[in-house]
This record gives sequence, C-alpha cells and structure tokens, in this order.
Amino acid sequence: MSRVVVVLGRQGSGKGTQCDLLQQRYDRVSHVSTGEMLRDAAASGTPLGRRAEALMTAGDLVPDDVVCDVVAERLGPLLRSGNTVLLDGFPRTPAQADALSEMVGTDGLAGAVLLEVGNEDALERMLVRGRADDTAAGIARRLELYETQTAPLVDWFAVRGLLRRVDGTGAVAEVFDRLSDAVAGLVTLRLSR
Repeated sequence: MSRVVVVLGRQGSGKGTQCDLLQQRYDRVSHVSTGEMLRDAAASGTPLGRRAEALMTAGDLVPDDVVCDVVAERLGPLLRSGNTVLLDGFPRTPAQADALSEMVGTDGLAGAVLLEVGNEDALERMLVRGRADDTAAGIARRLELYETQTAPLVDWFAVRGLLRRVDGTGAVAEVFDRLSDAVAGLVTLRLSR
C-alpha cells in the first residue's frame, strides 16, 4: 500500500525543487505536482484548462471540486504502486485535506511536512523562476491567498499529529537534508541504486 506525504509551504518555498530531488535520490518515491497538472490542463486548451488558466493568471486558486477530481484521477494508479507519493500543491484547504483523507484512507496518509519560508524569500524565488503566471500581481495574490486559505491547513495536520516543520531557507542541499530527515520520520526511504 502506498503512503502519501503532503509537502506544504507557500508558493516559492521550494516544494517542487525539493520533491524532485527526493524522487531522484530515493527509490519508489513519486512526486505529484498539482501545479504542473493544472498548467498541463491550461496548455491543453480544453474548457476546464482554459478556466484553470484564467484563474491561475489572476492569481486565484482553482476550485476544490476541480482540483480534487484531477488529483483523484492521478493518484489512483500511484496508490496501487506501493510508492511513497509526495503531494506538492494539494491539499490547499482543510476541505481538500478531508477529501484527500477519504481518497487514501486512514493508513494511506503518512503526514505532512511544512517548508517554512518568509514572504520576501518566496517572492524573490518566484520572480527568478519566471513562469508565465508569475506576474507581480499574480504572485502577490497567491501569497495573500496562502495566508487566508492555506495556512489553516497547517492546523488541520497539526491537531492530528501529522505535521513536521522544516526550515526552508538556505542552500538547496541544506534544505534537502532537513526535508529528507522529516520525510524519513514519516515513511521508510531507501536510496536509489
């Protein structure tokens, strides 16, 4: 049975970079980025993709029902694979966390790690990466939404004893070491050969 580890943190905290590194370093680890799934949907030009693109460009979050459907479809095969699944960008709200808990069952949700990075560091990182939806207004809106909508998610995991906090500042390798330790406290990690 697969176990799911949620990687939390405001946009620009390094979640995607760190999850990619964990996937490369450890055997049977799969990184699922909700942002990449939504950007792929936007690029597809489907009605759902166009809706997602408009919301992301404005800096708004995609509605729970749409995100939950996309994630459930992607998680299905991974949950049967036996891999540890790193979820990056989902859940974003307590309602989405409830939906995730139902998707994976009580034994499937290993916990969450929170990459803690200040707003200024996050803003600087997002401006440097230069994605199309990383406009100054869009970034400011997403950071504001994080504080009002996503931060309560930290409490959701904390009250269930499922939260580990990780200092997300410093060199990529330093953050990786701290994050690896936190994830290894939730699931068994084996180095790739």
